[in-house]
Amino acid sequence: MNRIKEVLEEKGIKQTWLVEKLGKSYNIVNAYVQNRQQPKIEVLYEIAKLLEVEAKDLLIEQKDLK
Repeated sequence: MNRIKEVLEEKGIKQTWLVEKLGKSYNIVNAYVQNRQQPKIEVLYEIAKLLEVEAKDLLIEQKDLK
């Protein structure tokens, strides 16, 4: 699970901006944001860099999933 949606909201950034910066389709980025699909680790690091956060800040720990 990831926190991409929450970080985007916290920073006031739209999904479409992330789509443009990543060079990926809207559908794939939306799947990441909605937690229907998890990005590969390389993509997660790229998203973290774009959002100016640590990659670990985009992840939800297993214990927090309850």
